[in-house]
Amino acid sequence: MPIATPKQFAAMLDAAQEGGYAYPAINCTSIMTLNAAMKGFADNKSDGIIQFSTGAGQFASGLNHKDAATGTIILAEAAHALAEQYDVLIALNTDHCQPKAAEAFLDPLIEATAKRRAGGKNNLFQNHMLDASILPLAENMAISQTYLKKCVEQEIILEVEAGVVGGEEDGAAGTEDTPEEHLYTTPEDMVAVHEALADIGRFTFAATFGNVHGHYKPGAVKLKPGILKEGQAAVTSKYGADAEFDLVFHGGSGSLLSEIRETLGYGVVKMNVDTDTQYAFTRPIVAHMFTNYEGVLKVDGEIGNKKVYDPRSYLKAGEQGMADRVGQACDDLLSVDKTIIKDV
Repeated sequence: MPIATPKQFAAMLDAAQEGGYAYPAINCTSIMTLNAAMKGFADNKSDGIIQFSTGAGQFASGLNHKDAATGTIILAEAAHALAEQYDVLIALNTDHCQPKAAEAFLDPLIEATAKRRAGGKNNLFQNHMLDASILPLAENMAISQTYLKKCVEQEIILEVEAGVVGGEEDGAAGTEDTPEEHLYTTPEDMVAVHEALADIGRFTFAATFGNVHGHYKPGAVKLKPGILKEGQAAVTSKYGADAEFDLVFHGGSGSLLSEIRETLGYGVVKMNVDTDTQYAFTRPIVAHMFTNYEGVLKVDGEIGNKKVYDPRSYLKAGEQGMADRVGQACDDLLSVDKTIIKDV
């Protein structure tokens, strides 16, 4: 099945909202991680989202280039080809793009989708994220309006953020010393976001409720999921049930399963997963190296063992480890066995 069309992606979001589940949004940086994410979704009969950060694009473009837009286009085109092998719907998204990078990153990607559409092909991307949360809300919404208009022209859904996700990951906004009050989006902020964007086109919203990027032990991150409930209530009480947000959960590592599941009842339809899948990919590779120490290294003048230093031998293990962790994310978010591929 090819990558979801814009209409199919909209149907995915609707199905998640109505069904009380969410999609894992898996950050990928390579062919191996793309295959791992797709295998994880397919093995669990879950539709899903694959996304690329500016850092992933720089990595994919090569050490001598570090061209985020070019590398991201390469990864996205590869994803379109690889997705043909699977029987679930997969949408493509870009992760945190701050305003200073938007012209060099988002604009070329939107143009790449426009060129595909002009040639009768599916969108390169179904979703882009503009993270202007580092700006005051009024400035945030002004630039978000600009990019939402650009996205609407190409049937792309824009993801926006208000409030700050703490910590730092692959250039994402926020620092470990972010003031605590900035980690929580207020009901007034959520109403303001609706008023600024709803009349332009469809968007998803990463409201913050104590989220922190990075890796933490369960319970270390102090989430307040009730903030999402309060914000949704503020918007729907003023503008009606149709104003309910499609919410996105960032910085979920270290969250209790009960907290993750609670957010599903408040309109979360997408949860970003990066740190956990990075570790799941690397852990089997470390085990391979320790177990096959004398084979992967030419110790004391020996010749080693080509079968175990062949990168395919350990990258396959990493791929499987990541696929398994994607499956866990599907289970956590209740998306297992809920593909809508036959319905759209």
